[in-house]
Amino acid sequence: MAGPNIDAQQLRESQNDDTRVLGYDPLISPELLSSEIPATQVALDAVKKGRREAQAIIHKEDDRLLVMCGPCSLHDPEAAVEYCGRLKKLADELQDDLCIIMRAYLEKPRTTVGWKGLINDPDLDESYKINKGLRVSRQLFCDLTSQGMPIASEMLDTISPQFLADLISLGAIGARTTESQLHRELASGLSFPMGFKNGTDGSLGVAVDAIGSAAAKHYFMGVTKQGLAAITKTTGNKDCFVILRGGTKGTNYDA
Repeated sequence: MAGPNIDAQQLRESQNDDTRVLGYDPLISPELLSSEIPATQVALDAVKKGRREAQAIIHKEDDRLLVMCGPCSLHDPEAAVEYCGRLKKLADELQDDLCIIMRAYLEKPRTTVGWKGLINDPDLDESYKINKGLRVSRQLFCDLTSQGMPIASEMLDTISPQFLADLISLGAIGARTTESQLHRELASGLSFPMGFKNGTDGSLGVAVDAIGSAAAKHYFMGVTKQGLAAITKTTGNKDCFVILRGGTKGTNYDA
């Protein structure tokens, strides 16, 4: 047992574990958050419709184009709701030719460091109020889908989808994480179609491999809706596709 005069630095140096961890804060459980901020029936119907139409297009059962459009990442909920209302009108006008799904990314993968998104730092001041970020994000997703607009989001980690996945119609895995086994396992159990971006160098192989991996069943460590660590067993996700993002060798639009 540490003596009364030992400081925090000395205590960390006397330990073999958590030597670079400053501390742990409680995280709200996904089930509790969903109970606090439930989805409306309009929202749930929009989510299901978006998933169904995206699946049909991916499997060539619908000859429309699947279009995901919207801001790079959301930082202003009020502006996002206004944008959604305008996009919904356009989506309705073009529904015979296009299936439009709003891009509603909450997290930003960083090449080095920087703002990581609305969940991680909702006040944009490095206060990192993640529980607040989850609440703000879920409320925003409810507000967007309650306008009848299906939304898409990027899966940046393996925990946050438990808080939000019931409101998402289309998912994406970024170029920096397409090779990650954790993200391939995650994609295998998600209830919506998933797009994998090609590698940052422009190569397609990693994305194609990711699709094959996500289509298979997996067993891995995860988190339940109650916030408990558990062994997750998935059936595989056969609704996956490649997102051509370009790369260091060229753009994704210059043939």
